[in-house]
Amino acid sequence: MAISDSLDSSSIGGATTTTTTMSDSDRNLSLRKSQRPAAIRDANDVAELDNSATAVEASTESANSIARNGKMIGNGDNHAAGLDIKFAYRPSVPAHRRIKESPLSSDAIFKQSHAGLFNLCIVVLVAVNSRLIIENLMKYGWLIKTGFWFSSKSLSDWPLLMCCLTLPLFPLSAFLVEKLAQRNCLSDPVVVLLHVIITTAAILYPVFVILRCNSAFLSGVTLMLFACIVWLKLVSYAHTNYDMRALANSADKGDASSSSVNVDCSYDVSFKSLVYFMVAPTLCYQTSYPRTASVRKGWVVRQFVKLIIFTGVMGFIIEQYINPIVRNSQHPLKGNLLYAIERVLKLSVPNLYVWLCMFYCFFHLWLNILAELLRFGDREFYKDWWNAKTVEEYWRMWNMPVHKWMVRHIYFPCLRHGIPKGAALLIAFTVSAIFHELCIAVPCHIFKFWAFIGIMFQVPLVLITNYLQNRFRNSMVGNMIFWCFFCIFGQPMCVLLYYHDLMNRGVKTK
Repeated sequence: MAISDSLDSSSIGGATTTTTTMSDSDRNLSLRKSQRPAAIRDANDVAELDNSATAVEASTESANSIARNGKMIGNGDNHAAGLDIKFAYRPSVPAHRRIKESPLSSDAIFKQSHAGLFNLCIVVLVAVNSRLIIENLMKYGWLIKTGFWFSSKSLSDWPLLMCCLTLPLFPLSAFLVEKLAQRNCLSDPVVVLLHVIITTAAILYPVFVILRCNSAFLSGVTLMLFACIVWLKLVSYAHTNYDMRALANSADKGDASSSSVNVDCSYDVSFKSLVYFMVAPTLCYQTSYPRTASVRKGWVVRQFVKLIIFTGVMGFIIEQYINPIVRNSQHPLKGNLLYAIERVLKLSVPNLYVWLCMFYCFFHLWLNILAELLRFGDREFYKDWWNAKTVEEYWRMWNMPVHKWMVRHIYFPCLRHGIPKGAALLIAFTVSAIFHELCIAVPCHIFKFWAFIGIMFQVPLVLITNYLQNRFRNSMVGNMIFWCFFCIFGQPMCVLLYYHDLMNRGVKTK
């Protein structure tokens, strides 16, 4: 009751009244003038009142406040309060003056704050998961072992470490090629051929090393991620320099179309720019980036602490929940259907927690730490993908570095060469599927193409979710469909498939 709280004795005592006979409209006008300074102190309540009823409801609130707080009022104030009560909220005053929706109706649910319900969800989530953690510890005990993360086998993976340390040789080779091209020592076809050889070697060399060595899974995944990042950066470096070289040549020839494009036509091959690009949290090369003024050291320390905590939470969930579930499961495509559905549903929740922790640790904490240390200014590493209404929106928002790379070096080049949009989208998903398969199948030494099929299955899902979104015209329906596909039918199934294929491979090789 913000209006009643503001109507203290100072405002009541200052109100002036008349005892002469007047009409109802005159009384309302006088009362409105006397109460206006107090009523306008709460803009939200004033917005809900009509001009004809503002003073009436304000007077009611004032009278209720006086009666509730039991304040002492003098004779003159008694007369003013009596006049307020006498003319406030009369039976003839309308109680319903506009069309309003219930707060939880579909038309009004997204037009207001739900902070209280959000806090309730957090409390319930903490309570439920605390019970599950206690129940799990009572049933299975402490299952976390250091062997999964660090073992003698991991220490013996020195070929993978040497391979990782030699990956910078490929960017150095690409720089030498571009330097020779800048001095007109190499023709464009030769430059393109050399870049194709360098980028192909940068991805096949780690694959060969991993397949030759019986390395730990985590070591292999780490090396493949580094190799894929180097490959994407090298492609962007070669493609961008090729485009800048073409624009510079067009500018030298006086081509008006090149000067009309809003790009920097200056072609300069700088080793410093390449080194910064290779360590910067981006996959798209350019000669300069937006930079911040300084490094916030205290902020970096806090993010590192968060990174350690959430990494520990992720490891706890994997060891304590996901590993027991997958060990006690059957192959989802070979066993009982109902049992497979039960395992997938049981695995979906801890798998979702791990994925969210991974996303937060890498895309928010680690990339922001790296950007802060390098004073990298553009930190849009992700958008609000959790509000995605379709699968297409999710893929456009959850991984912005890869999305920008795809748009810049795959999708729009395909369109410029006359390829239809649908075919260009299919090519982009194919490239993504190949690298997902490499990052998972190579460390597992299994090529069943589950990851490739899972990514390519996103293409019909894009069409289906786009159709459903256009059919229902409701963002809530589209978002719920996205979460169902994301949490239940996607990642848990891939985890079970790769785990059982990996176990079957281990049995056959013994």
